[in-house]
Amino acid sequence: MTGMRQQTRGRGTRVARRARGAALVTMAAAVALAAGCTAGSGGTGGKDNGRAPEPERSHTSAPATGPVLAVKVDNAPEARPQTGLDAADVVYAEPVEGGLSRLMALYATRLPEEVGPVRSARESDLELLRQFDRPTLAFSGAQSKLLPLIEEAPLRAVTPGDAPDAYVRDDDRQAPHNLYLRPGELPAEPAGAGALTTGFTFGQAPEGGRAEPSRTVRYPATSFTFTWSESRDRWLVSLDGSPAAAADGEGPAPATVVVQHVTVRDSAFRDFRGSNSPYVESVGSGRAEVLRDGRTYDATWTRGTAADGTTFTTRDGAALNFAEGQVWVVFAGGS
Repeated sequence: MTGMRQQTRGRGTRVARRARGAALVTMAAAVALAAGCTAGSGGTGGKDNGRAPEPERSHTSAPATGPVLAVKVDNAPEARPQTGLDAADVVYAEPVEGGLSRLMALYATRLPEEVGPVRSARESDLELLRQFDRPTLAFSGAQSKLLPLIEEAPLRAVTPGDAPDAYVRDDDRQAPHNLYLRPGELPAEPAGAGALTTGFTFGQAPEGGRAEPSRTVRYPATSFTFTWSESRDRWLVSLDGSPAAAADGEGPAPATVVVQHVTVRDSAFRDFRGSNSPYVESVGSGRAEVLRDGRTYDATWTRGTAADGTTFTTRDGAALNFAEGQVWVVFAGGS
């Protein structure tokens, strides 16, 4: 990209930097936990552990101190294992060209030392991110015809050309799967849970549901499998049949997984090979399945306008609570 300053580093430097960053993140997480402000803290997954049940809440209950950080993350096999996904509050999985997928990782309660590999934006990202108040979107670039739409969108775009000091390349990987964002180099602190202005609610699980210890969502050329771990009280993620590892620690383990059935249509854009870029329609309504506590709950999702959050309700119209912790939303066809 024009204006991009490439930075390379050896594996030893990267590991040392991560070790220092991990200590800082651990300290910050401990302070946040003590203050009771971390979205993923203290989750019990709805199990009876002798404590009073968590009160129902939404991310709008606490005031935001800044914009949420959204990062487009590569999910091609060559990009794995990724870095920084375990620290995200929300991870969206979306289809892209050739039946593959990309991830959108959202950070509000804590920032990892690095996130990546970072890849390019898509048109439907702009609609998806409208439900967050002027977020920061970190991405590696976009098709030239899409760039004016990104510039007009109510968000702060941060590419390597905009913030060269915030991006580094790993010389142990092949481009384009080797670009990483260092959030600490951006002029922002963790925004706080209030920046996640979605319609999500957290609390006790509803009645009913059905036991489903594993769930797989397939795209034409990739798949996501979530397997319930009783010992961790979380869903373990597999990508294309292999456990999702992490380059900097444990792999992601969401407390809640949402399979959101949406309309996926052709966009007005194509990649350099001529393949059409899918457009995920995240405004509207449809069916969904919410996975928590090793069970699946049928739900209806609703998002009235692009500026609205997305709500998930049970068949009787009540809010369907998520378990405290990280949330993965996987967009699937068949709205």
